[in-house]
Amino acid sequence: MRQNRSAALPRPRLGGLDTLRGLAIVWMMSFHFSFDLNWFGFIHTDFYTSPWWLWQRVCIVSLFLFTAGLAQSHGDARGRREAAFWRRWGQIFGCGLLVVAGSYLAFPRSFIYFGILQGVAAMLLVHHLVSRRLGAWVLLLAPVAIAAPELWGHPMFNPPLWNWTGLITQKPITEDYVPLLPWIGVFWAGAGLGALLARVDFKPLAALPAVRPLTFLGRWPLTIYMLHQPVFVGLVWLAAHVRA
Repeated sequence: MRQNRSAALPRPRLGGLDTLRGLAIVWMMSFHFSFDLNWFGFIHTDFYTSPWWLWQRVCIVSLFLFTAGLAQSHGDARGRREAAFWRRWGQIFGCGLLVVAGSYLAFPRSFIYFGILQGVAAMLLVHHLVSRRLGAWVLLLAPVAIAAPELWGHPMFNPPLWNWTGLITQKPITEDYVPLLPWIGVFWAGAGLGALLARVDFKPLAALPAVRPLTFLGRWPLTIYMLHQPVFVGLVWLAAHVRA
């Protein structure tokens, strides 16, 4: 009877993991708010070629994907139900479709068709169906995936039908682009490290400081991702009209 009651208890969250995700969220929101200010003419900078902004994007996406990999290993180690995975995957995939539609209305010539949400959905699918069985050995695949576009990139993958693979020689015109390669390598790095941490019950990760505001944000990454840009755009648009 005690076993059944304990099995029904909610799985403990890792405050350190939520804090890392919260940090990624704050960084992403500051990046997007700056983008919106530039879009409406409050500041003037080049988000598409400036190393300052390009490297920030790389770091933000890397932190999101690394923590996503860690979270998958933590969920697997805690015996996450199959239905729970597919429910969460469906939420991410559905939100990805909304991003496609919304970005098409805002940027019809450079709308997002394989950005962070579409990329995460693809990586979760590959990992759940294939690579999670490798456990910590998936760490060996991470550097291969990261190097793959440089090693095996080919013009045949440049068209939209295939550029989701990442094996391209010319970046597509889109506002966000997170292809399977090389980014699944970052996801695998997090998942592989998570598989190692599972052997010690994630104690090193649990020992990370849980900063309350960041931890709170880190518990709602998808909700915040979907809501923050409409709010930011609305506020900046309103400010632009007041200024005019």
